Amino acid sequence: MKTYLVGGAVRDELLDYPHKEKDWVVVGATTEEMLAAGFQQVGKDFPVFLHPDTKEEYALARTERKTSPGYKGFAVHATPDVTLEQDLLRRDLTINALAKDESGEIIDPFNGMQDIHDKILRHVSPAFTEDPVRILRVARFAARYLHLGFIVADETMQLMKQMVEDGEVDALVSERVWQEMKKALGERSPSRFIEVLRDCGALERILPELNRLFGVPQPEQHHPEIDTGIHTMMVLQQACRLSDDTEVRFAALMHDLGKGVTPESEWPHHIEHEARGAEIVLDVCKRLRIPNEYRDLAERTARFHLHYHRALELKPSTVVKTLEQLDAFRKPQRFEKFLLASEADARGRPGHENKSFPQGSFLRKALKAAQQVDIKSLVQQGYNNKELADKIREERIKLVAAIEK
Repeated sequence: MKTYLVGGAVRDELLDYPHKEKDWVVVGATTEEMLAAGFQQVGKDFPVFLHPDTKEEYALARTERKTSPGYKGFAVHATPDVTLEQDLLRRDLTINALAKDESGEIIDPFNGMQDIHDKILRHVSPAFTEDPVRILRVARFAARYLHLGFIVADETMQLMKQMVEDGEVDALVSERVWQEMKKALGERSPSRFIEVLRDCGALERILPELNRLFGVPQPEQHHPEIDTGIHTMMVLQQACRLSDDTEVRFAALMHDLGKGVTPESEWPHHIEHEARGAEIVLDVCKRLRIPNEYRDLAERTARFHLHYHRALELKPSTVVKTLEQLDAFRKPQRFEKFLLASEADARGRPGHENKSFPQGSFLRKALKAAQQVDIKSLVQQGYNNKELADKIREERIKLVAAIEK
């Protein structure tokens, strides 16, 4: 029985890139031997175990054979005679097909170290085409390592395009798409994730609502970049500057989906794209089974981001109504995320990246002022039901009106 550190931990160690998780492969062992050694089995589709002390994952070396479409269509073979090289052969990229033995020696049968040196994301073997999740993973690694100069190998991009043409991407289930997208949103350059998916044609299949923004024009006086898709990528980049929160970044990515369905006869203007976009966001989140907290922030950002831009021009009554519609009084933390996503929208234009936008500061002051209404006192004065709600709103409007802009 031999144990090897494999995959991401070895790769990131060589890149001097921060990492937390460690995965191990065990060669020459059986399930019974692992259980006898105190390991806890957790894998249903193939033998994966948790170490009794560290709780790190240890998997028996295995091979896989494609049996049906999609990422679950594999027959797994895990016996003591499966070699380390056979296990590494089934992995997606050469930089992930690395192992390190107990003495610290690197095992590199597919030239992953050379590809790390050359900054190339390259598939290990033609078996790459058997799992559509690998397209998402390549895009995610491109987003993670863009700042280091990594690019996708031409031959790997060609394989990904062929997989899209062959319909493999259509077999992806919603949970896996969202799982990889969420991880990508947490990387340093998530816009690269979108670009790679678009380059290979997968974005049109996975997120057509986002894909159709590219090529849609906007008024040049407000958007020097003109193209809505380019603007969306710039907004996502600005969201990354403003926040590490993947909810904020997702909202930034979704904020202008309504512009993708504007009739061409109305271009470059997009009247009422906010309401249309909010409904599209709800459809996307339902289809991809995206968690409610992401959905709710993205929907409100799509619906109300123009209220942010016009905040200094709004009447106090409209400001209070907007705060109520955003549920800012009950969920101030989500309101703060809305402000960040909307600020990213304002900055996501050439020449605006480092400008000062006072709207967020004003809306924060407005919420703080409106929160000062003493509701208990109003109840004690005899207000209730609709009268109470009207009085609360009236007092909030007075307080907001008193704010200096």
